[in-house]
Amino acid sequence: MMRQVRAVLFDWGGTLTPWRTIDHLGQWHAFASEIGGTTEEVAELAERILEAESTAWHQARTAHRSARLEDLLTELGLGATHPAHHRARGAYERFWEPYTLTDAHVRPLWEWLRGEGIRVGVLSNTIWSRDYHRALFDRDGVLHLIDGDVYSSEIPWTKPHPESFRAAAAAVDTDPADCVYVGDRIFEDVHGPQQAGMRAILVPHSDIPHAQRVEVEARPDAVAHSLAEVAGIVRGWNTGDPGG
Repeated sequence: MMRQVRAVLFDWGGTLTPWRTIDHLGQWHAFASEIGGTTEEVAELAERILEAESTAWHQARTAHRSARLEDLLTELGLGATHPAHHRARGAYERFWEPYTLTDAHVRPLWEWLRGEGIRVGVLSNTIWSRDYHRALFDRDGVLHLIDGDVYSSEIPWTKPHPESFRAAAAAVDTDPADCVYVGDRIFEDVHGPQQAGMRAILVPHSDIPHAQRVEVEARPDAVAHSLAEVAGIVRGWNTGDPGG
């Protein structure tokens, strides 16, 4: 008999936020512009930061090793002690704000899950801090609906490492076998949780760049073409009625 779903854990970017194509160089051009210099110097600095960030994300995909934005900038001499750091971080965060808005389906879905006695969790591969992410959820009025959240910037591992999923299960005080993970990427969000004993729901609405894809043989336990469909899938699993 299928185990009851006692917690549903969510990826963040592209899952809890609508997918949008990001100008990755543009984010750092906004940052570098506040550091100052000639047009050429700003462009060169933006390229240098992007290269460092790309290396960090490559290590996340291949070695499942986490990274922190603060460390990345400090290694480039642009950390908190730099006189223009806070101004540049402000420009960087303003660049990202339109891309961080919580999907409209999130609040009703989380309210339904909580109403069913099912815990809500978040596990995100991110270089941003816990405080920054929680401030975004608070801004959008859903922070109070999260029972536990884990960000790769605060643990040694990134998805799909099984330990990252075990950490997320522990954050919601639930056995991994009683957890479901919801995300938009096969490698990180289907293969990863299944290796930790979780079920996985794929939300395949993101246009994942080729450079970010990792080929893996994995099949989701269910597919939701919108977050609104997650409730029906979970209800079906818990009632034994595949029709929800």
